Amino acid sequence: MVGRKIEESGPKFFQCETVAGDGIECEREVGDGKVEKTAKRAFVGAGARVLFYPTLLYNVVRNKLQPEFRWWDQIDQFLLLGAVPFPKDVHRLKELGVEAVVTLNEPYETLVPTSMYQDEGIKHLVIPTRDYLFAPSFDDICQAVDFIHEHVKSGKTTYVHCKAGRGRSTTIVLCYLVEHKGMGPVDAYAYVRSKRPRVLLAASQWQAVQEYTNQRRRDINKIVASTGSSRTFNCPVSMAISQKLVTPDGRERIFSYDDSLVFVTNADLDGYKSS
Repeated sequence: MVGRKIEESGPKFFQCETVAGDGIECEREVGDGKVEKTAKRAFVGAGARVLFYPTLLYNVVRNKLQPEFRWWDQIDQFLLLGAVPFPKDVHRLKELGVEAVVTLNEPYETLVPTSMYQDEGIKHLVIPTRDYLFAPSFDDICQAVDFIHEHVKSGKTTYVHCKAGRGRSTTIVLCYLVEHKGMGPVDAYAYVRSKRPRVLLAASQWQAVQEYTNQRRRDINKIVASTGSSRTFNCPVSMAISQKLVTPDGRERIFSYDDSLVFVTNADLDGYKSS
């Protein structure tokens, strides 16, 4: 169905249908809301286990037959997004300059152990997240975004993957782009789709991106409203801010993309004359 707006609130459970709205395609959860979350997790988890190898084989076949069905895609200079790597891929990723990997798979769908990455000198962050209808938590997203950014600052490439490189891993990449590239969620999604057309978010994953964005804005507002000193966050607050922000006490605070919070006051301008 095309043109339906994605609701931020609404039914939480659970058949899935593909919808589109606001430029976003996602899997929207529908139903009467009577199913418990624990039952949903168990049901979806069991289904995901059954479907893992058939869908993995399907992806492998498409990758072999269709050149455009790539296993991974370069999203940014130091960021790759893609599907679950096989052991044979580890050395190839290393040759591509990958120095860090973020895995969103549960243990049963992880094909490369951490030790194999370590043998190649690759850092490995594991954030087990259930497939299909689930998203990483806010804290997990912060951890992953920070992990990626720490490597980007050193000029090192990170590979972010789930099983197919469509939903869970895309959630992390979108939040990174929102946080560090000044993009809004919709623009970030459109950008990622231009690089990897088959990305597709579940409703919970799109909601996680929106909630992450809103929480970071609230964090910024708290800083702006305060008169305390500058501080550095583990999960930075540089997202989408390029203008000067003025606090009630008259201080101008400028947020920059290198995660710095710079204070500029009238006292700083003493001794300077405007030309």
